[in-house]
Amino acid sequence: MSYRDQEYKTIIVTFEEPNIGIIQINRPKAFNAVNETLLDETYGVLEGMHLDPEVRAIIITGNENAFAAGADIMAVKDFNAFQAHAYIDKVHKVLFMMEDNSKPIIAAINGLALGGGLELVMACDIRIAGEAATFGMPEINLGIFPGAGGTQRFPRNASICQAKLHIFTGEFFGAAVAEKIGLINMIVPPAEVMDQARKMAKKLARKSPVAMRFAKQNINNSMNVDIKAGCQAEQKSWSMLFSGTDQKEGMYAFIEKRKATFTQF
Repeated sequence: MSYRDQEYKTIIVTFEEPNIGIIQINRPKAFNAVNETLLDETYGVLEGMHLDPEVRAIIITGNENAFAAGADIMAVKDFNAFQAHAYIDKVHKVLFMMEDNSKPIIAAINGLALGGGLELVMACDIRIAGEAATFGMPEINLGIFPGAGGTQRFPRNASICQAKLHIFTGEFFGAAVAEKIGLINMIVPPAEVMDQARKMAKKLARKSPVAMRFAKQNINNSMNVDIKAGCQAEQKSWSMLFSGTDQKEGMYAFIEKRKATFTQF
């Protein structure tokens, strides 16, 4: 059965033209806290969209009160070390599926993005937040620390001193601070978050899918290798684009002063 035909308990999956897939986290009574069902369902949909040629951009969102308020504490509080490891392994698989996804992923954030919710945001490619959005890594107050990549992605997105400040204190901060330190791209009124996310998704969906995929891979790769190795990988990817149709379409469209129509995946 296709991921498009399944029924989901913790997410709402919709599709909009042109070529946009939307994943809405849907546990409103729990402020969209993350449990294992949510992880399993989200991973399956992300994998489906990754392979789906009809999807060229993805939006992940929550509701007006919460993007995601971190782990479901009621679900994890009595875990032993082995259960905790298995749970956080699932979270990592979801976040790496987002980063490795061939499609650009846009976070549309209102309300709370705390703990695992902020880690989810940091695995997205473009982040759009409402003015009243609240961010934070409060795990230290629970006797733990961010375990789903927070200690790794926070300093890569902001700086090591900002990561230590917010992870050590566990204090919440607003959208203005999140934008200033580099965790989000833009701030808009809360009612306009999804409109701006759709606008961005439409813009990205019109680009060459294969060029977008290679660009995303190389940017992510740059955070893990030295500049010479990164440039070698970039050179290989860039050159390979000249073996396909989208490079020809894009350049000839430019010369002929018309809009390009990209089709290569």
